[in-house]
Parts: sequence; structure tokens; C-alpha cells
Amino acid sequence: MTDLPMTVPARDLPARVRIHEVGARDGLQNEKTALPTEVKAAFVHRLADAGLTTIEATSFVHPQWVPQLADAEALFPRIQDIEGVHLPVLVPNERGLDRALSLGATRIAVFASATESFAKANLNRTVAESLAMFAPVVTRAKAAGAHVRGYLSMCFGDPWEGAVPVHQVVRVAKALMDLGCDELSLGDTIGVATPGHVQALLSGLNEKGVPTDVIGVHFHDTYGQALSNTLAALQHGVTTVDASAGGLGGCPYAKSATGNLATEDLVWMLDGLGIETGVDLGRLSATSAWMAGHLGRPSPSRTVRALVPEAQSPQEQ
Repeated sequence: MTDLPMTVPARDLPARVRIHEVGARDGLQNEKTALPTEVKAAFVHRLADAGLTTIEATSFVHPQWVPQLADAEALFPRIQDIEGVHLPVLVPNERGLDRALSLGATRIAVFASATESFAKANLNRTVAESLAMFAPVVTRAKAAGAHVRGYLSMCFGDPWEGAVPVHQVVRVAKALMDLGCDELSLGDTIGVATPGHVQALLSGLNEKGVPTDVIGVHFHDTYGQALSNTLAALQHGVTTVDASAGGLGGCPYAKSATGNLATEDLVWMLDGLGIETGVDLGRLSATSAWMAGHLGRPSPSRTVRALVPEAQSPQEQ
């Protein structure tokens, strides 16, 4: 088997895509195994060596809520010297922002919800109350010279409310961007999106003044739609795609969720389309296989399993 796909470019797609790697934060925070700080630091360094230029590093959330990332203060100094790589960190509130800025973080992310049910479950606030909480965080981060990403979860479906109307998502997304965010990441948190839905939401955002060039997409692969949804977003002009090395992470609100889009699966598709990413697929796959070993389980990524047979369990080989 070849280590790279045959390149056959398609029309009207971006020449280059920036991968926003979330494995070290969104991936590891959902894993049952809490890894040593030195392993996490090595993971980030290996991801950078594979050519990823945006690696979401950690979260400055209270350890009670995300114990897997309780070592944020210890981890960040070990990685912030990586040249040419952006290292965003998630902050939940002003206290989290203070912790991040004190360590020299220059890229901040906040995490909002498009639905009332998830806002209540995740933040114990209404959507309006959560946006009010984020307002001073964004303002202060911008005043400190930081780049701010706004995550919006439940953009396509909610485990309690079902399908989420496009106009509702657009309204909350516009409000989040109006706080001063530089970038918007649309999250398909339970993996129910389909390509037409993706393009309808992107068009709805454009119509309300949110340009495509500030939008990223964050798909989960619960129903096997993450790559097809990504292609639909690329056809619309999106050039930022979130993905998790080795498919790390999952959604606790969907029992059948298979987790984040695997970065390797994304790179395989983009390589085949002739779209530049700067990522070395071999190095990245080796890194994810290495991480799967630390987690004590096979990598969920189909591409990792194909390229690195030892990343599979004995029963699967």
C-alpha cells in the first residue's frame, strides 16, 4: 500500500488549508487516562515537528472540572518556545484568562453554546448569561494583544433539543463575534451535521455579515460524516479546519460518538485533493500511534491504522 494518496485536484477548492490541531486539548481532556505533563509536552513538540502550525495546547479551567488538564501551568512553559507555532489555550472566564496571560499566552479561546440546554449543562448559565460572562474576557484578551477564537458548540444538533435551527445558530454566532472575537469555530458537537446543513449555516452566517475567512469548522464523526462535511465547507471557501491527531477525544453527550475528526484522515483527503497543509502525514501518523501507546488503546484514526499497523490492537491486525 502507498503511503500517500494519488493527487487529483478538484475545482473551486482552497489552495491551502490551516489545520487547527485540537488533540492536545480537546482530545486529551476527553480521554479517561490522565497523562504525565512530560508526555503532553512531547506530544505537542511532535505535532509541531510533523508540520502543524496551530496546536491548541491546554485549558485553564478549574482542575475540578477537567482533571486531565490540571497541569496547564506546568505544561505551557515547556512548549511555548516552539518557533513558528501558535499555541491557543481555552479559558472559561476571567480567572482562567489571568492564568493564561500570566504565562505569556497570546492566543485565547472561549467556548459558548448555540442552545440553552447545553449552555445550562456545560456552563450552568443561559446563552445570554454565558455571552455576558465572556464579554470582559474577550475585551481584556484583546487589550492584552491576544488573538481570540470563539467556539460555538451544538451548531447542528443538541442531545436534548434535537436539530438546531440555522437562524438560532446564526444569531448566537453573530453575538459571539460582536464581542470582538477574531475567529469563529462552528462545532458539530454530537456529529449529526450533513453537507447541505453545513452549507446552509455558512450561507446564513455570510448573510448576517460573518465572512467565510473568519470561520473554522469542527466536526465529529459520530455518523461518519466528518470528511463529507469538511468537503462541503471547503467548497464554500472555508480554509480553517479543526481536527484531532489520531481522532483523540469524543463527546460525552452522544453514546455512539466516535470523537473528533482525525487529523490524519483529514490530511489524507487534502493531500489527495492537492490542497497544501504543510503536514507530514508519516510523522503525524507515527506521533498518533505513539500517543495511542501511552493511552493503552488502538488509534481510532483509519489512516493511522492503515499506515502504522502496530497502532492496531492484536485482534485487528
